[in-house]
Amino acid sequence: MNTHTTVAAVTDRIRARSAPARAAYLERLAAMAARTRGSDRMGCANVAHAVAAMPSSDKFKVVAERAPNIGIVNAYNDMLSAHQPLQHYPDLVKDEARHFGATAQVAGGVPAMCDGVTQGLPGMELSLFSRDVIAMATAVALTHDMFDAALMLGVCDKIVPGLLIGALHFGHLPTVFVPAGPMPSGLSNNAKAKVREQAAQGLVGRRELLEAESAAYHAAGTCTFYGTANSNQMLLEAMGLHVPSTAFVAPGGPLREALTREAARTVLGYGTALDGQAAKARGVVPPIGRLVDERAIVNAMVALLATGGSTNHLIHWVAVARSAGITIDWDDFAALSHVVPLLARVYPNGSADVNQFQAAGGTGYVLRELLDAGLMHEDVLTVRAGGIREYTHEPRMVDAQLAWQATGASKDEAIVRPATAPFSPTGGLQLLQGPLGRSVIKVSSVPDDRHVVEAPARIFDSQEDLQKAFAAGELERDLVCVVRWQGPQANGMPELHKLTPPLAVLQGKGFKVALVTDGRMSGASGKVPAAIHLTPEAAAGGPLAKLRDGDVVRLDAPAGRLDVLVPEAEWAARPLATMPEALRAANGLGLGRDLFAGMRRNAATAEEGAPTWL
Repeated sequence: MNTHTTVAAVTDRIRARSAPARAAYLERLAAMAARTRGSDRMGCANVAHAVAAMPSSDKFKVVAERAPNIGIVNAYNDMLSAHQPLQHYPDLVKDEARHFGATAQVAGGVPAMCDGVTQGLPGMELSLFSRDVIAMATAVALTHDMFDAALMLGVCDKIVPGLLIGALHFGHLPTVFVPAGPMPSGLSNNAKAKVREQAAQGLVGRRELLEAESAAYHAAGTCTFYGTANSNQMLLEAMGLHVPSTAFVAPGGPLREALTREAARTVLGYGTALDGQAAKARGVVPPIGRLVDERAIVNAMVALLATGGSTNHLIHWVAVARSAGITIDWDDFAALSHVVPLLARVYPNGSADVNQFQAAGGTGYVLRELLDAGLMHEDVLTVRAGGIREYTHEPRMVDAQLAWQATGASKDEAIVRPATAPFSPTGGLQLLQGPLGRSVIKVSSVPDDRHVVEAPARIFDSQEDLQKAFAAGELERDLVCVVRWQGPQANGMPELHKLTPPLAVLQGKGFKVALVTDGRMSGASGKVPAAIHLTPEAAAGGPLAKLRDGDVVRLDAPAGRLDVLVPEAEWAARPLATMPEALRAANGLGLGRDLFAGMRRNAATAEEGAPTWL
């Protein structure tokens, strides 16, 4: 199948604009790869420190036999349900590595915070920047420089992008990512959302709300809606960085253990063949810095659009690409969105959860449809010898051995559909431009009759102010709620999920409502139209700071426009509001926020990926 002309054109322009930075990056990788192995290159005292705690047999393998040594970077903690299963994965990896004459060490841990715990609280203002902390922690772990390959154990929102950014700064190492899988299905996402809306109206109390939330989030594993965490897993599959179709296999049980062991075999070049034949040498795994090229990045972007994934990745994957010497922007996402069909309906784009998505065909089905339609590059490197086509197969246990079977037809076309009969002919994300700047909207979950909203603006300096106005009954009309001072430089660009229930209530009453913000809404923004990630942000002098109460704002998703209906001369002459000093001071103190002052100062724009290391 020939590559779709738009996919090819976007890839070509990314390659052209990235050429100098990519060449410099690959030159650095070649220099690192040309060195002698770690224990031969390092001084005796350095090596002694590095292997001091290893069993004697492993020490001998590393030093005398020059066996491969895998560095494990682990995001385990038991605060995050998604990461709790990772506790014992290093022991499985070490045991499996020994079967192939290799060794493994936990090189280090990385922090992993839960956005679900911090949502609407001051801790959420550290969330985006935690991605860069995780990248730096990954670098600290791998800078011991004793490793011939790496395994990245992590799942959730900022954790996977952080691990990936860190890994790409050690791009000379073969690297495989190891997820833990989703929790069992509990209370449906639609039922949970209904209780949240009832609570926002005061129709149910804290006890009923907590019961509903606890029925939805109830066990180890990732949350089951298709937010940033599960979008991460889809993108890693599309980039060929997982063992195939590992993303949505539940924690626990023989299949998950087999896939974790397979990750160790894969990074050593001994991946099990699709037919279940015993692990055998299948070739050297490409270093991750060569594997993640402009084609792999485009494949990830296409998979995101085809599944209506999280808008957070319009920030994260820009930063990921930059770490591999590749420059992408929102125009690239927009161009791909015009030709990539929507193939999946998973909450919030539908009623199904990720377990139902997996049962209907999952990642293997979506990737096969995209490849067959020429919407993904097939000539890419992956961590598997069979290339990206291996990722169109589903894992299973046959006589207690791991094997794969080809993904068949959709088992539920209400959840996944073929590329020839998609839910929508275009992707789920849209770029918005106009006098307020550039922003993005996730239209795949928004009803068609809400894609255009024109109404007076109501300006808020915080999400708490909006919630108070809603509780006071001040928002019962058509309006565009504007929440500013929410960008990276202002307060770390928190997600504003707490606003979804009140805005959904207003929309449910028949009012035309929309949200405009320089903050984030992630993959759970619901059915309310939201122009998010507005850049330049208000705190950096962006035109959002000019907007006043009563200005008529027009959000037109089909036209890709975000306009303010103020006479041009008046708009040009209007001064910028400044962020209240009391608000700026409050954003910078308490719950560790003062430690992130340098990150707020150094943060680039949302469209540049909001990196803090430039």
